[in-house]
Amino acid sequence: MAVLVLVSLALLTVYFRESSGGSLHSMQSTGASILKPFEVAANRVAQPFRDAAGWIGGLSSARDENKKLRKKVDELTGVQSSYLATLQENRDLKAMLHYLGGSSYPQDYTALPTSILSQPSGQFDQRVVVGVGRSNGVKVNSPVVSPNGFLVGLVSNVAAGTAQVKLITDETSAVSIQDAKTGAAGILRHNDPGSSIILDNVPKSEVVNQGDPLVTAGWKSGDLTSIFPRGIPVGTVTGVNQTDIDPYKAIQVKPRVDFGSLRSLIVLVKKKAAAR
Repeated sequence: MAVLVLVSLALLTVYFRESSGGSLHSMQSTGASILKPFEVAANRVAQPFRDAAGWIGGLSSARDENKKLRKKVDELTGVQSSYLATLQENRDLKAMLHYLGGSSYPQDYTALPTSILSQPSGQFDQRVVVGVGRSNGVKVNSPVVSPNGFLVGLVSNVAAGTAQVKLITDETSAVSIQDAKTGAAGILRHNDPGSSIILDNVPKSEVVNQGDPLVTAGWKSGDLTSIFPRGIPVGTVTGVNQTDIDPYKAIQVKPRVDFGSLRSLIVLVKKKAAAR
C-alpha cells in the first residue's frame, strides 16, 4: 500500500510537471480512447434505471402534492358550504322580515321563526321536524308557512322543544282553498295516482283558469275559525280539465313553495283572545 501511494504521488508529480505532449499525457489519452466505448455502453445500460428512479421519485412527489391539494380542496369546500348556508340563512331572515312587516301577515297570530331539524323520511310521508314546540306556545294544527309567507302545512304533533309539521304534499293533507281571482273554492289534497297536488271538489259550474293564484279560504263563525287564516298564498293553477261524467273539475296545482330547498319555516301561533 505504501509503495502504491508513493508511486501514485510520483506519477502525479511527473504528470503535472511535464508538457501536454509528454508520455503520461499520451498514455492518458490512449486509455480514455480505449475505455470510451465501455463508458458509453455503461451509460446506456444505466440510463433506464436512472429514468425509473427519477419517475418513482416524481411519482412520490406528485402523490404528496396530490394529498396536499385534496386537503386544500376539502378545506375550501367546507368554507364554501358554510358560506352558502350563511347566505341562505340571510335570505330567509330578509324574507321573514319582509313577510312579518307586510300586509299579508295575519295580525292575530304570533310568528315563531324556526329551522328544520329533519327532512321528510319518504315520498308518502311528507313531514318535517322543526325547532320550536310546546314550550314556545306551539299547538297541534298551528299553521306553518315559508319565510316568504307561502303555505307549507300544519303542526301535526308537538313535543316540549320540537314539533312535527305535515306538509301540504303529504297524502293525508287537506286544505280549504279558493281561487283568488274567481272565488271558486275547493280542497287542496294529494293526488292519489302520483305525487302532485290537486284542487278537488270544485263544481264544473265554477270558473277556474290556468295561471290563477290560489290562497287559503279561511272562515270565521262566531268564536270559531278555520285552522288556516284567510289569504295565505298556496299555489298556482297549472291545468284545468273536466269530463261529462265527473261532477267536479280536475285541477292541477303547482305549490308556491320549493319544498326541496326549505331550510327555515315560520309557525303561526294563534294569539289568545282578550278577556271581555
